[in-house]
Amino acid sequence: MPHPSSLPATFDPALAVGAHNAIQVCLQLKSNERMTLITDRASAEIAAALVEEIEKTGANYNVLVLEDYGARPHRDMPQPVLDDLAQSQVSIYACITQTGELRTRMQMMDVINPRHIRHGHMVNINKQIMVEGMRADFLEVDRLSQKLIEKCRRAKRVTCKTAAGTDYVAELSPKLNWVKTSGLISPAKWGNLPGGEIFTSPFNSNGRFVVDGVVGDYLCQKYGDIGATPLTIDIKDNRIAGLSCSNKELLEEFDKYCHTDENSNRVGEFAIGTNLACTHIIGHILQDEKLPGIHIAFGHPYSEHTGQTWKSTTHIDCVGRFFDIWLDDEQVMAKGKFLI
Repeated sequence: MPHPSSLPATFDPALAVGAHNAIQVCLQLKSNERMTLITDRASAEIAAALVEEIEKTGANYNVLVLEDYGARPHRDMPQPVLDDLAQSQVSIYACITQTGELRTRMQMMDVINPRHIRHGHMVNINKQIMVEGMRADFLEVDRLSQKLIEKCRRAKRVTCKTAAGTDYVAELSPKLNWVKTSGLISPAKWGNLPGGEIFTSPFNSNGRFVVDGVVGDYLCQKYGDIGATPLTIDIKDNRIAGLSCSNKELLEEFDKYCHTDENSNRVGEFAIGTNLACTHIIGHILQDEKLPGIHIAFGHPYSEHTGQTWKSTTHIDCVGRFFDIWLDDEQVMAKGKFLI
């Protein structure tokens, strides 16, 4: 297929290594496969770098630019995009999110999950992420993630503390799966790129979680690194019991988001970041949730993978920094550095 005319003919060479990792290492695209690349105008240069790597494989592919299907934000994912995706074995979503579009990405997952498409989710991807988190040694990240997930599967609880005030305990259940998304993507589970985390849905959790990194979804683009105005969340029986923040606008928006449906204020995800190329908060959830440490999310618990019994229409990640972590009584992290 010729280079799509909607993408730039050239791109910053600094993007090449990250693009190579995405196509060749993480997705392992083969010449006999078909790939769908979903992108937007804001991400066109990164899409061009990805296309160059796709073409090296000889695979058949199609590029779909969201703005070609009507003004955004879209309420629903355009049907031609979903139809194209259903024909592919491999896909990437490399777009900047807009308010209200989470529904469109969930519709996309309804195509991806039952077909076991190897999907790389590059939400809000930018150049900094391409030259930092996407340049990780994903084989090493996978080794660390595997070692950690084996320990987590044996644990009954995870205790998390930070100097900023986090003191939070997640109770685990053998009936709820731990999932590894190290960046090496298989048909079993799509993954964010850059990869580097393990996650579950907690059976229960209690305590205080201080978000001094970033919050997710569209609030991340608006507020970025909130280290100067942390959001403190008190959690009782897996639900938000109290919120405080000196940034009242952030506080109000976060609280409203977590009241979207009956489970929007419920801890759905408990995760540990494992991407060793991520060394600091940059203000972008796609990379910051891979930072070695803890993040939790309120809302949808990825029940199709974790085995959780409830769902939500929302999902918002909350990232802290510099964690001490114990699996039962074994300390596995001190001040953000792994001890394993």
